[in-house]
Amino acid sequence: MNVNLYGAHGKWLMVDLGMTFAGNEYPGSELVFADLAFIEERREDLVGIVLTHAHEDHIGAVPYFAADLDVPLYATPFTAKLVAAKLAEAGIERDVELNVIDHFDQFELGPFGIRYVPLAHSIAEGHALLIDTPYGRVFHTGDWKLDDEPIIGTPATPAQLTAIGDEGVLALVCDSTNVFNPAPSGSEGEVARAMKEEVARHKGKRVLVTTFASNVARLHTLGEVAKATNRRLCVSGRSLDRIIQAAEGCGYLGKLPDIIDPETAMSLPRGQVLIVATGGQGEPRAALARIAEGNHPIKLESGDVVLFSSRQIPGNEIAIGRIQNQLAGDGITVVTDRQADIHVSGHPGRPELEAIYSWLRPQILMPVHGEMRHMREQAKVGKESGIPTQVVQKNGDLVRLAPGRPGKFAEVPNGRLVLDGDIIAPADGEAVVMRRRLAWHGVLMVAVSGRARHNEYAVQVAGLGLPLVEDYEAFVAEAQNDVVEALGKLRGADKRNESAMAEAARLAARRAATRWCGKKPQVKVMMMVEGLDR
Repeated sequence: MNVNLYGAHGKWLMVDLGMTFAGNEYPGSELVFADLAFIEERREDLVGIVLTHAHEDHIGAVPYFAADLDVPLYATPFTAKLVAAKLAEAGIERDVELNVIDHFDQFELGPFGIRYVPLAHSIAEGHALLIDTPYGRVFHTGDWKLDDEPIIGTPATPAQLTAIGDEGVLALVCDSTNVFNPAPSGSEGEVARAMKEEVARHKGKRVLVTTFASNVARLHTLGEVAKATNRRLCVSGRSLDRIIQAAEGCGYLGKLPDIIDPETAMSLPRGQVLIVATGGQGEPRAALARIAEGNHPIKLESGDVVLFSSRQIPGNEIAIGRIQNQLAGDGITVVTDRQADIHVSGHPGRPELEAIYSWLRPQILMPVHGEMRHMREQAKVGKESGIPTQVVQKNGDLVRLAPGRPGKFAEVPNGRLVLDGDIIAPADGEAVVMRRRLAWHGVLMVAVSGRARHNEYAVQVAGLGLPLVEDYEAFVAEAQNDVVEALGKLRGADKRNESAMAEAARLAARRAATRWCGKKPQVKVMMMVEGLDR
């Protein structure tokens, strides 16, 4: 969920505004955002938001925050099409200024001069940003790699990058994701050849390929593979539909064969169809999961083939494995990039990092994108490559690049927000924390009725999520008796104090649950007693 801020002369420039998907640590939430409190307090000094490319971790938060930040957005045509669709879906397209920048146009925002520099990545129009400031030039890579056969787009050449280095680069802010990979990431051209060979191997079988929807080059390849192997192309997944529409609008998929719908695909002989589907990361609502469960118009049979033309994003291994095991259990052949060269990463391996260092020759290296171990390792590689200064930062660090000695000089508040239903809330807020407790320990509902003056109470207890089945009724009876006894032991003013009575009831019910099953459930007490001091 990338959000970067550059400051100069009291003004701020935001680069990217992304999100990530919520995992098990945020039960009930769908999306996770960076907390923008720091820049929200300085909105009047924010000059604009420049987007490097259209992956969700770089643009996904735009429809949730752009209108409130109330500054213009800047993007190249393909990215702009996808952002415009998000704004329209959110109903705020008229509230947000979206500027489409031709790939090589330069523009200025406050004290910043900005130029897009095309680099290869696993999406169309991946770009670095060349940011001119009064104190030097920053080369912000975004996500990138080197690719001699990119299929889609024309990345900057070594000569062009060397020319940028000749003009002087103060700081290289650089992707660290694949720094531990000792080999180059590989080319989309290599994938195209391997994919054609792999699909051709499975004559007479239905072949499904799952890949990242945003990889326009891979979609172009699959269209060419379908034509070369005499198969009709079927596409399943809303995100694929959106990407194809945007790519065709930018002229990237002009040679894509006619796409057939799932019903037509199922009517064809098995060896005459190539299916492209979303869900390679194990997403439960995506097309592949529904196909694996048999809840989709597309059906696979024993002997059919599923090619995973994508890498496992860390954290998704269990979900992906579950789908692969479902497919294998039905006799479907599963092929990943471990069995065939059907995927390459969109991020630079160590040789690519060393190459860009030699071309740009920055004074400062600031690793980004990746976990701390990745950034530390890239700083080490940069030092070994002769870059004079390395600055390793973490979320919330304020780093001075120039003038003066580079390095961290302050920290600002930072954190995470979650989309919880229709509300954006703190990721560590009471609602999420409570859900974690409920998931682990369950809940008890305690209802107390009666008349305080006569010290007469009726208690009802109901539990949810407790590991009690045969003993449940006995537990409820004992818990209710414990609550009545606890209320009877109250003395003085507590006997008619609603808060004191509720706390006594809560503790008694919880202790009963712990005694019976070892759990410490959350307890909700409802007091319906006459004559209480409230």
